[in-house]
Amino acid sequence: MSRGRAGSAASGLTLPVVSPEQVGMCPQRTGRLMAVLQAEVERQRLPGAVVVVARHGKLALFEAVGAQDPTTGSAMTRDAIFRIYSMTKPIVSVAVMMLMEQGKLLLSDPVASHLPEYAAQQVASFADGAVQLQAVRQVATIHDLLRHTAGLTYEFMGSTPVQRQYAQARIGSRGRRNAEFSHALAALPLMFEPGTVWEYSRATDVLGRLVEVVSGQSLGAYLHEHVFQPLGMLETWFGVPPAQHARIAEPFSRDPEGGLQMRLIDVREAAVLESGGGGLASTAMDYARFLQFMLNRGELDGVRLLGPRTVAFMTADHLGDIPVNGGASRSLLPPGHGFGLGFAVRKTLGVASVPGSVGTYFWGGMAGTSFFVDPAEDLFACLMLQAPNQREYYRMLFRDLVYATLLD
Repeated sequence: MSRGRAGSAASGLTLPVVSPEQVGMCPQRTGRLMAVLQAEVERQRLPGAVVVVARHGKLALFEAVGAQDPTTGSAMTRDAIFRIYSMTKPIVSVAVMMLMEQGKLLLSDPVASHLPEYAAQQVASFADGAVQLQAVRQVATIHDLLRHTAGLTYEFMGSTPVQRQYAQARIGSRGRRNAEFSHALAALPLMFEPGTVWEYSRATDVLGRLVEVVSGQSLGAYLHEHVFQPLGMLETWFGVPPAQHARIAEPFSRDPEGGLQMRLIDVREAAVLESGGGGLASTAMDYARFLQFMLNRGELDGVRLLGPRTVAFMTADHLGDIPVNGGASRSLLPPGHGFGLGFAVRKTLGVASVPGSVGTYFWGGMAGTSFFVDPAEDLFACLMLQAPNQREYYRMLFRDLVYATLLD
């Protein structure tokens, strides 16, 4: 297992480091956590990973294991750069809430009041075996975008007629700029009436465009100036600078279990689409600083980006009785959970198949990265890896192993 550098190579910023027992964690059990991951590497099921576990504002575990690039065999280091995909969503959701706190938008605003291309949305319905379109009864709001109830979907999460239209329109193309993407998506029918169903979707990509229109900056420029620089996240980008390409973590060239290996985005190229839903690359320490900022209720190292009550509002359940769509969406939002503004939120101590306190919030990325924040335990944990087909297994394994370390 490799230690690498302690913080961000560009910024030198890290968090205080302590032994596990100083924050109520068992050193033998933290060792076992890393041993389990090492065994996965030795089985050639996991290329490599970086693990961060922090409690009471201090790092109790920050280690690397395995290979950064399994093709070359280069060792994983703690400052490796990962494609974080949907772990971009919480960051963009924070940016939207910052604009809300500045009085530049209301969550109840119709999306079309800022993005006029959404003014005439239609929802698909099915009658006599044919798709029929009708005007929405209730317009989608910014609140709907933040909690994934805007009627949108993802083309890779099913094969309904609407999802097929997404695919035919190549809505997942990263060759469009955010404005072009938004207009292309707005022209497609909705899968559900806004406000009626939770369906994981391209909503946060729309929020990325919203940030651009409201702020007058590109999404990347806004995040860099207003989120990344203030929080010391200086190694989080839509496109990784050439000088840092050697640090990019890679997956196996073939899926170790024989599945179809997902082709990961090329973060070595300057991004055309700055995807608010899934475009960032980051390091374990940069993302740890974001999670500590959230756990601190909107502040880090004397820099406050959100008010404490706004963070509490974001990490509460916002679905209530709104049902979760079946299929792929149901698998993302397990029983006993709701969804806040950018995060899944645990509502009950039991029911789900992994441990966690009520109020724990979390999310993950398609290439395998994941995190959870447990305010009741004053804890966060982040697992960075690039193993797309095994992502759900490692997310749940990691949760089990982290909670097993807690003793007080």
